[in-house]
Amino acid sequence: MLTPRRSVRLRATALAAAAVAVLALAACDADGGHGQQQAGKDAGPGVLAPGRPGEPARTLSAEEAVAEVGQDTANAADFRYTQMMIEHHRQALVMTGLVPGRTSTTSVKRLAERISAGQKPEIGAMEGWLKKNGGEGRKQPHHHAAMPGMATEAQLKELRASQGKAFDALFLELMITHHQGAITMAAEALSDGNDVLVEEMASDVMAQQTVEINRMRALMT
Repeated sequence: MLTPRRSVRLRATALAAAAVAVLALAACDADGGHGQQQAGKDAGPGVLAPGRPGEPARTLSAEEAVAEVGQDTANAADFRYTQMMIEHHRQALVMTGLVPGRTSTTSVKRLAERISAGQKPEIGAMEGWLKKNGGEGRKQPHHHAAMPGMATEAQLKELRASQGKAFDALFLELMITHHQGAITMAAEALSDGNDVLVEEMASDVMAQQTVEINRMRALMT
């Protein structure tokens, strides 16, 4: 069974290979006979293009498939997602950084360590993608309110002032909301974005943070 990351990576490759094969077949048919040549123009073979997550497959002509393979360049949604998710992850690191001196349980401490260990390299990967794709010159200011799941300054102040069980309960509540917001942003990137690497990163965020939400809910019971 393919993982979301592996599936996204294979999408463009499979589409390109299918398009080349169909073009070659069409060329062979064109050499075959005048009667068949006209029929091939009218109803040539198509390419079955796998859809994005949640979308059905589509049948494209060979020319359409070749054109679509060349359209996997980054668009505004890709830049918006990476820029906003970097800030989103940074707030998560601020929250996990509060845990060691305030938590009352080893389980919450280990959870925070896992979150931090996962999101630090993701920030680095997104910053690297932006640098490679000229995103530094396209950076736009984003208000926290525009990013789903972000804790407010008042909530962070309350979290900093908490200790023990009260801290654990508030941390888990805020982090679950934070993760849910990240999943919403990742789903939007998968729907509206166009860059394969950004799709991979967004798929990873959805998978990892869904697992972590379930762990946090279990800790709250």
